[in-house]
Amino acid sequence: MELTLWTYEGPPHVGAMRIATSMEGVHYLLHAPQGDTYADLLFTMIERRGKRPPVTYTTFQARDLGGDTAELVKGHIKEAVDRFKPKALLVGESCTAELIQDQPGSLAKGMGLDLPIITLELPAYSKKENWGAAETFYQLVRGLLKNHPHEKGSQNSKAWKDQSRRPRVNLLGPSLLGFRCRDDVLEIQKLLNIHGIDINVIAPLGASPAELMRIPDADANVCLYPEIAESTCLWLQRQFETPFTKTVPIGVGATHDFLKEISEILGIEPPNQSETSKQSRLTWYSQSVDSNYLTGKRVFIFGDGTHAIAAARIANEELGFEVVGLGTYSREMARPVRSAAEKLGIEALISNDYLEVEKAMANAAPELVLGTQMERHSAKRLGIPCAVISTPMHVQDVPARYSPQMGWEGANVIFDSWVHPLMMGLEEHLIGMFRHDFEFIDGHQSHLGHQGGQPTTKHEPQTKYLNPDEAAKEIVSKNNSPIWTEEGEAELAKIPFFVRGKVRRNTEKYARQAGCRQIDSETLYDAKVHFRN
Repeated sequence: MELTLWTYEGPPHVGAMRIATSMEGVHYLLHAPQGDTYADLLFTMIERRGKRPPVTYTTFQARDLGGDTAELVKGHIKEAVDRFKPKALLVGESCTAELIQDQPGSLAKGMGLDLPIITLELPAYSKKENWGAAETFYQLVRGLLKNHPHEKGSQNSKAWKDQSRRPRVNLLGPSLLGFRCRDDVLEIQKLLNIHGIDINVIAPLGASPAELMRIPDADANVCLYPEIAESTCLWLQRQFETPFTKTVPIGVGATHDFLKEISEILGIEPPNQSETSKQSRLTWYSQSVDSNYLTGKRVFIFGDGTHAIAAARIANEELGFEVVGLGTYSREMARPVRSAAEKLGIEALISNDYLEVEKAMANAAPELVLGTQMERHSAKRLGIPCAVISTPMHVQDVPARYSPQMGWEGANVIFDSWVHPLMMGLEEHLIGMFRHDFEFIDGHQSHLGHQGGQPTTKHEPQTKYLNPDEAAKEIVSKNNSPIWTEEGEAELAKIPFFVRGKVRRNTEKYARQAGCRQIDSETLYDAKVHFRN
């Protein structure tokens, strides 16, 4: 076990809470000690919901362990059912309660309650939050539909033509604490409606157990978030022969591919790409002269699998960036992320250690970081612009306004979110270049106040200038690390801040190889020629 300050995902029972809280008429009985009730804050603080999650905790204490905790569980189950009258009951245990092995699911099923009871077995010490959400949604759908009548070979995704109706699909995967799920659903609904496709069920977000029972009535399933819905879509395909989409519509190219894929599944006329691409302003900007400033910008991407893969495609194909880093914390999505990285000629980073990610980010020396709220903190320490594209997120990444990531409007939102930090980075560089002009008052700073156009970033110690004798002693004490002269620092300050760190490291490496004890402007230029060749 590793102690860490931050974590990308919570334990799997938090994922189960996401599904229960996203739905209507579902209640979650969680066998957990008092200290495991913290997850309520995620929904009231991050999602800013006006009501607490539909979760009942057994909240056993140390003194209860000497008695009959099984009766404690049964008592809480009865109270929850009598009070909340749910249409379906989820029963599980937290990571701490798992060690006690009370088996609350078996206890609940033995109580003779007149409602569906879904037992959740979520291994807290080997799995994480997204897996827990996916497993909960899968078990809930499977538990409600396993006895649903279906004749093999009867499913036909083009049957709507013979029934004189519009085709209909399910949108599967959106949930609370997902990244912009609420707005993505609205955008995809609008997108499909324009192309003559109706929505049958949206789940788990806003769905009830009765609505889950109608899932087989759809002609196809749209897997919006593979981390949450792919296992359920695969089961529905095996059980009911319902096809599902593999393309996630994030970005202009992916949105067109998504429309083409769903059209082929349903047997309708696919949209014309030349017309659909005009729906987003991102396409226009990428073809304009102004976009030349962005071409070739180095970008580092890290997040959940779905958004990281989508971001890499947008950055590489639609904005002309150079992707210098790509990774995910979701091991369930490691294979597709590695495949996407291989196509870009880089090696994927699969890790849930934010410090390892920060180190990889620093080594890649990007000009823009696209990541989670943890990469935002790391990028701030490194003095690099950052845009959040994935969970885990802060409350500021759950805007009250309409701000989707999917569809045509999602492409516009992404364009704004990514381009603005780079444009502000240009402003920062110009302020750094002209900070000595009379028009700039002392201490002038841009929006990146921690940078302020100064020659060194905040995380770097201010250089100490020494005479030759003192410098020699300092060199010995620092394992022969070269010392920057005032002239060298002044020349380094002229270099844009987003590549200054890499230039500093390369120059120091060259100086050590060349045996230089001090780095002046001449050494800096010699290093530049050396690494260019």
